[in-house]
Formats: sequence, structure tokens, C-alpha cells
Amino acid sequence: MLDNRLEKRMRHLQKWSRRIAAPCFRLYERDIPEFPLVIDWYDGDVLVWFHPRTRDDTPEAEAAFHQLCLEHIHRALQVDPSHLFIKHRQRQRGIAQYERIGQTEVIRNVGEQGLKFEVNLSDYLDAGLFLDHRTTRSMVRERSMGSRVLNLFAYTGSFTVYAAAGGAASTLTVDMSNTYQEWSRRNMKLNGFEVDDAHRFVQADCLQMLEAGPRAGDAFDIIVLDPPTFSNSKRMAVDSFSVERDWPQLIEMTLPWLSPQGQIWFSTNARGFSPAPELLPQNAVMRDITKYTIPEDFAGGTPHHAYLVAHADAPRAVDLRVNRLSANSD
Repeated sequence: MLDNRLEKRMRHLQKWSRRIAAPCFRLYERDIPEFPLVIDWYDGDVLVWFHPRTRDDTPEAEAAFHQLCLEHIHRALQVDPSHLFIKHRQRQRGIAQYERIGQTEVIRNVGEQGLKFEVNLSDYLDAGLFLDHRTTRSMVRERSMGSRVLNLFAYTGSFTVYAAAGGAASTLTVDMSNTYQEWSRRNMKLNGFEVDDAHRFVQADCLQMLEAGPRAGDAFDIIVLDPPTFSNSKRMAVDSFSVERDWPQLIEMTLPWLSPQGQIWFSTNARGFSPAPELLPQNAVMRDITKYTIPEDFAGGTPHHAYLVAHADAPRAVDLRVNRLSANSD
């Protein structure tokens, strides 16, 4: 079953990926209950995450199952073992998914819609490029011409690269990790953008920065707000952060940084996220745009939830025109 599923998905997605110039895509995500794994294709490299099958699986049975899966993957995709990378995903909380787990440094530069990004296939649980936000990145690029863009909880800065490619007048990239800020700078340079006064990087606790409020002149036309689902990092100003609990306060703290007609692109990968409208700050309007932001390789699921947020006196800012490059049919 797994062989057939992978072969069918690969035939479909390779044609689609060539049309949109995206050679990295989600190939398989627990489609068959007996095979609870996730497989991403990185332009010839295969990244596999094994999820637990049952709580009472013995180490021997688990090892045998993993070997069986790898045999299926090798047979279906004809990939050399040197291009196959294995991760084990348990329930992640806080910043655990961003912590380094190895020192092998298998690094590739991959393309996506005319841009280039560095991915690390060996040393972190995630490779450095969240594939489910490919469409969202494209939508931000389309709207960035002449805009001032703030990218919060920036990870490896892919939204910043897209904004710069879209002609943003300036970008400010903020993340608490110096490792990821350096990665973001490399991604910018990889695409020919200088790290200068127009494209600034700040290592900071985003929550603490937002709470402190903007300085004079700090008003952004586009704010990308993709916080962790949960965090209890000792470097944060608060004891813990939960997006499902704290999203209204997060929106309220972000609004003062937004220009009068600006847009907050707010998203989360908390699967059960369902914001109660009555909790939205009175000075804000919000529109659910999730269905427009999920790309073809994630169709049939909801890998994230996405929203446009604007000042309440600028309701048209949450209107969304979706062109053919951003449509789900891609």
C-alpha cells in the first residue's frame, strides 16, 4: 500500500511542482493509518519523520517497522540511502522542535518559486523551510512592493526573503535565536539582498518587544505573526506562552506596530485553533483566510490556520484578492 501511495503522489506532485517552480514538497502525511509517518521531498533528498504507532510498541518491533518503511520508500522513490534522512517526532512543546539534535551539517540550497533557501536535513527536527506556508509566502510577496515589513518569530527568515523579493521598502526580522537570525541573513544573501539599514535583523524576545511598544516611526504595512504554539523558554519575558490562550493579547500588543491601512498576517499550526470572535480586541477586525493559504501538497488537511488582521477603522484591509499564482488549484 505504501509503495503505491508514494508512487501515485510523486507522479502527481512532480508535475504540479514543476508548474509552480517548487521542487520541495510534502509527499506523504500519515495517509495510511498503518504507516504513521511524514515524508517530505527536498529536490532529490527525502526527509522522513517517524511518529509513534502505539504506546506499547517494543523497541524491536519499532525497529523492524522502521526498516520495513525504509524499504518501501527506497523501492517506490528509487532514492539512494545517502539522500534519505530520518527523524523521530514525539509530541513537541515549547522550543524543542527548534533545538539542534545533530552535528552532521548536511546542508542544501533549494529553490522555491524563483528564490533560494538553505535547508539543513540532518541537525534539526525541521529542515528550516516550512513547506505548508509556501502559498502564504507568495501572497506576502505579491503585496510587499513599497511596504515596510515586520517579520516576528521569524525562524529562518523565509517571509523576509519573499518580502524583499516583492520590493519591500524595508524589512525588520525578529527572532530570539541568534542561530536562526544568522540563518536568515544567509538566506537573504543567497538571494542577492544586502543586510543593511533597509533589511535589519534584531535578536529579541518578540513578546517583550511587542509589549514595550513601538518607537516613533515604527509603523509597518505588513506584519507576519507566526508564533510558536507553546513556549516556556527561560529567555522569554513571561513564564509561558500558549497561542490558544494568549492570541487576543498577542493581537492587541501587535496592533500599535501596524500602519493605519496595514495588515497582520497571523497564523498558527495549533491544529485545533478556533478563535472566539468575542475575544478579538475591539480595535481590530479579523478574517479567516486559511482555505486560500493551504497548497496542493497539503490539500485535504489543515496544517495551519491563517488570518488577516487590521485596525477596526480599516476593514477593507482584510479584503483578500487571490490571483492565479496563489490559488489552491496550483
